[in-house]
Amino acid sequence: MKNLKYTLIHQDRDARLGQIEINGYKIETPCFMPVGTQATVKFLDYRDIKDINASLILGNTYHLWLRPGEDIVEKAGGIASFMHYDGPILTDSGGYQVFSLADRRNINEDGVTFKSHLDGTTLFMSPEDSIHIQEKLGSDIAMSFDECIPYPSSYDYVKDSTLRTLRWAKRGLDAHSKADQALFGIVQGGEYADLREYCAKELVKMDFDGYAIGGTSVGEDKQTHYKMIDDTIKFLPVDKPRYEMGIGAVNDILTAIEKGIDMFDCVLPTRIARHGTLMTSKGRINIKKSIYKDDFSPLDEECDCETCQNYTKAYLNHLFRANEGLGNRLLSIHNLRFLIRIVEGARHAIKEDRFLEYKKDIISRYHFDQRGF
Repeated sequence: MKNLKYTLIHQDRDARLGQIEINGYKIETPCFMPVGTQATVKFLDYRDIKDINASLILGNTYHLWLRPGEDIVEKAGGIASFMHYDGPILTDSGGYQVFSLADRRNINEDGVTFKSHLDGTTLFMSPEDSIHIQEKLGSDIAMSFDECIPYPSSYDYVKDSTLRTLRWAKRGLDAHSKADQALFGIVQGGEYADLREYCAKELVKMDFDGYAIGGTSVGEDKQTHYKMIDDTIKFLPVDKPRYEMGIGAVNDILTAIEKGIDMFDCVLPTRIARHGTLMTSKGRINIKKSIYKDDFSPLDEECDCETCQNYTKAYLNHLFRANEGLGNRLLSIHNLRFLIRIVEGARHAIKEDRFLEYKKDIISRYHFDQRGF
């Protein structure tokens, strides 16, 4: 560890402008990470990732463990080499699958037994396994193995899970030996303030390279979501990165930035793009609607992405109606670039001490619905 350096450049109230340096890469924060679950951001190649100005992408340990397997990725020279990507990569730990595959897994002190979603094979992952897999994947930043706790859950359940996550964090930390790979701890504790505080303080004692807030955006209301951040962030060190896992709605991202979060990831922008739903400066639209069949205007006149600079709504409508894969690529490019532009704007606003005004302007004039897109 200790190959990661975080520099706090400027602060506007609690919102932070910073820089992460790792393995020769410099990552401006706040930043949004596209999700490349299986060593690919769906429908995009490495040139697209560069063109949308993504500074960091995320890969999924569980899915890469199943296929092609960590040994194959290691033989290829690591995940970045495997996918022909020249940039930093963060891998999650498999902890989200403990939540998302709840009907196919069993948790005990040793780790988690999964039934493969591919063929039903019985699989077992311990905290040490998660770390060793991530080391073989060769990511720049690895995550501790944890349980992403469902909402709502009883106090007793959350307490037992959080204490186990802390024990797993220590085991993973002890197992981690890759000098050029940073390791982040993940704060759990559900909606319970005392458990969030205890988990954060115990992880900070272990001295991870950065800290994530986990277990948010798992079905809770907005008020509870934002309280989870408040209950956690005040116990995290100011000189290390802060990462909220799994958020992609604009209002959630801007609120988290306001509270002092530096990093975000979510499948939302690419997932909704594959269904024809787009985030635009005029609000959310569904490109499959018939009103766009003869609309020859750009998708979003304020956007600088390849899609908006070169293609009309009519053409994009045609691609989706004809079930052409190019539509998935072009809309995914737009949605990702849209979110990255929002975060770029946030960085500029923090630097100029006008972040709250920026947030208010974005949310008021872009007409997002309650989901944030």
